[in-house]
Amino acid sequence: MTSEKYRAAIFDLDGTLINSLEDLADSVNDMLNHFGFPTRSLEETRIAVGNGSRLLIKRSLPPDSSDELIDDALKFYKICYESRLTNKTRPYDGILEMLQKLRDKKIPLGICTNKHHEAAVEIVEKLFPQSTFDSILGDQKNLPRKPDPKKVLMIAEKFGVDPAEVAYFGDSSVDMETAINAGFLPIGVTWGFRDESELVNSGANIVLNHPLELFDRVNF
Repeated sequence: MTSEKYRAAIFDLDGTLINSLEDLADSVNDMLNHFGFPTRSLEETRIAVGNGSRLLIKRSLPPDSSDELIDDALKFYKICYESRLTNKTRPYDGILEMLQKLRDKKIPLGICTNKHHEAAVEIVEKLFPQSTFDSILGDQKNLPRKPDPKKVLMIAEKFGVDPAEVAYFGDSSVDMETAINAGFLPIGVTWGFRDESELVNSGANIVLNHPLELFDRVNF
């Protein structure tokens, strides 16, 4: 177990707290069908997510797509996705129990995601008990996306904790880079959209294979 005591926890959303891959992939393929392009496999979508909705769409469209097409496709994708935010999306096994244990310890909980903000808030409201999270920040205008640390540091400041007292959880290199850039403890999770080698190579200090392993590894 870590010798340091941590006073706050901030989480990525997709691939960390929730398995949203099928709803994301279905929405991407609705968009591709609408614009007359070949659809993408679940594996292709898994690799494309993590850097915000616009990059997901850019990576899903043909490589020579214009900015205008990407913008139009993104608008259509968001409409598709908003109609199925929680059709197949669910918290991963053990997540609700882990969050409740942290709440019982009076640990403030936050979410920082590159998913567009309105979708993130709606998903959390539908899938998690009321008031589980003290702060949620998704992709918004005038705020940089991860791995820029600005948004996670805003959450830490709101919680009144120093960066060295924050554990940040994620399933990708973007998340580990975010944690390192912010001065947080980078915790990788293997149940999400990327593999353990990516997490370790990106600087994960701790790698969890199940949410409830957290309490044997980190001192809260």
